Amino acid sequence: MANDDLSNDHPTTPLDDDAPGPPISVPDSGDTGEGGKIKMIVQLVKKCLGVKDIAAMRLSLPASLMEPIPNLEYWHYLDRPDVFAAINDSDDPFERMLAVLRFAFTKDLKFHGKVCKPYNSVLGEHFRAHWDIIPVAYSDSAQPSSPLLFSHSTSSALADPPTVASETASVKSGKSFKSSRSGLSFASKPGKSPSTAPTSLAQEDATAQMSQLNLNDASSGTSPLRVVYVTEQISHHPPVSAYYATCPDRSLELAGIDQISAKVSGTTLRVSPGEFNQGLFVKITGGHGEGEQYNITHPVASVNGILRGSFYVTVGDSTIITCTGGKPGRKFRAVVEYKEESWLGKAHFLVEGVIHTVIDGDASHEEWTKVKHVPRSRVVAVFDGTWRGRIRWRRVGSGSYPKLTSSSSSSPIPTHATLPSSSISSPAASKADVSNVDEEYCTLIDLSTLSVIPKVVRPIEKQLPHESRRLWDSVTDRLLKKEFSDATREKVAIEQKQRDEAAERKKKGIQ
Repeated sequence: MANDDLSNDHPTTPLDDDAPGPPISVPDSGDTGEGGKIKMIVQLVKKCLGVKDIAAMRLSLPASLMEPIPNLEYWHYLDRPDVFAAINDSDDPFERMLAVLRFAFTKDLKFHGKVCKPYNSVLGEHFRAHWDIIPVAYSDSAQPSSPLLFSHSTSSALADPPTVASETASVKSGKSFKSSRSGLSFASKPGKSPSTAPTSLAQEDATAQMSQLNLNDASSGTSPLRVVYVTEQISHHPPVSAYYATCPDRSLELAGIDQISAKVSGTTLRVSPGEFNQGLFVKITGGHGEGEQYNITHPVASVNGILRGSFYVTVGDSTIITCTGGKPGRKFRAVVEYKEESWLGKAHFLVEGVIHTVIDGDASHEEWTKVKHVPRSRVVAVFDGTWRGRIRWRRVGSGSYPKLTSSSSSSPIPTHATLPSSSISSPAASKADVSNVDEEYCTLIDLSTLSVIPKVVRPIEKQLPHESRRLWDSVTDRLLKKEFSDATREKVAIEQKQRDEAAERKKKGIQ
């Protein structure tokens, strides 16, 4: 997030030329309890009121407010790499769009829990990881629109679930390179509903099975897939990183530029994509969807409950998924609309959307960012639900069916006689206005049953000096020991070394 420079603890530290002016900071109260943290956060929010973009400024955070995990490790969009690897499983372009939509809903499972702040990245810092995953399976009667995912059932969730081992255990010691859980910074609280509950015993078994896979071990009867990931900090002011992931066995690539813009609006921290952030790009390099590229834009997120000390994330605006390239033929586009939450009452995390056809040479769809913008005659499927739980979908019209294959094996089967006529071009007021047909809904995905799949990271002693865990190892070690003053000094030393290196490059004229 923001550039949390702690140079205020060292008054003689020179300021960055790229970020002139003193940093906004709050003193460490010394109270490491929840009450002390809340007081510091409230002070910080008050100082940030009116700031146009917090992410582009120097923000000084006490070490006690930070989560012991590097920012590059935290943001990877692969909370469910198995769902990502399933994007190219079907030979039907509509089914592939459903798969991309499913991936878009699972890429940030960590948002469902407690909000914390990882530490920022320095220029040239990079992080590498991989996952060995069990491929998504499909039942004999189900099409790829109904995958069987490793999950924990709500019925098996324990009333008093066991504590999930923190990923910081492996970050700290480097002895175990298999993380017990990724997405630490939004770790769930025990004893909550299934959408926020820690991993159940059933999911722990699945997690263990995932983490013990070996690419040379075919004893399970299904060859595991490897998804690899690398990201690097490419700018310090403003903070910008680039990332790349691939699953070669499924001819899939994921790439993008990460940058955010953040500002305090009332009692809410509003986070939106920065100017260099154009979303995620999923490219299919072979197989069924060879040549296709899917652009998934980012919605706007808000951190709420700041003054109450009860932080939670809501999502607003829209996510647009656009397919380009690939074989000639029908193309699809999805509009995912996150419903506005009332500032009174409990958040519902509701979402609805449509999938519609795209006509070659017609760019009018680029203006359709809400469900109500999409003409009824172009809609082929609708979906709704909660992005922290179950999302359901159904077909509307025949446009989603393959032209050369029978639709009898797909569910639900539309009642074509009652579908909207193609002559109707007026936009729908909402998803529910698209069709009056009472068709059967299918589950697109149930996020309340899914947990983050652990990633594999090399031991710290085998990492390069600028790899995230090794670079921040001294800070992480002291944070985990609750030695916050020492953690602050280690953090300042790392940041000062970066400033010194930047000054040396400038002196030598090195870009």
